Amino acid sequence: YAYGKGVQQDYAKAVEYYTKAANMGHTGAQCNLGVCYENGQGVNQDYTKAVEYYTMAANQGNKYAQNNLGNCYYYSRCNIKQDYTKAVEWYQKAANQGNASAQNSLGFCYENGQGVKQDYAKAVEYYTKAANQGNKYAQHNLGVCYENGRGVNQDYTKAVEYYTKAANQGYAGAQCNL
Repeated sequence: YAYGKGVQQDYAKAVEYYTKAANMGHTGAQCNLGVCYENGQGVNQDYTKAVEYYTMAANQGNKYAQNNLGNCYYYSRCNIKQDYTKAVEWYQKAANQGNASAQNSLGFCYENGQGVKQDYAKAVEYYTKAANQGNKYAQHNLGVCYENGRGVNQDYTKAVEYYTKAANQGYAGAQCNL
């Protein structure tokens, strides 16, 4: 119902089923409910409930909810005060489980010294993990690192390689850098 696959898209119906599954402990449904409440899809927008569902799923190890909580803290979303240290904690948990978005975000935190001590080599490490999973933002960020010699030896050929990968996925920043 949330995606309109095989049925008419109906967020309210999706919320109904997500709620049933969430009440039975399904972490994916809990995370999806968080998204619905954050965005007001099928329910009235309610940041408190969004954070409640993200936290419920994240504490049970759901890497998507952990990444979403990281984003809430990083970007000061869902009425949460910006806290880079807490963002890094949640990104790290999700990144450890292979979440490419969290790996890219963690790389960005290391590159910019947000919530952690600035460490270009660590940034490259996390960007590489995410880029190898096809994350266009990480591919772009890794291209920047190679272009500028941050955490790696400067290598324009590698920069072009990573920019091209991201550009081929339609990322305008990488297209501009190419």
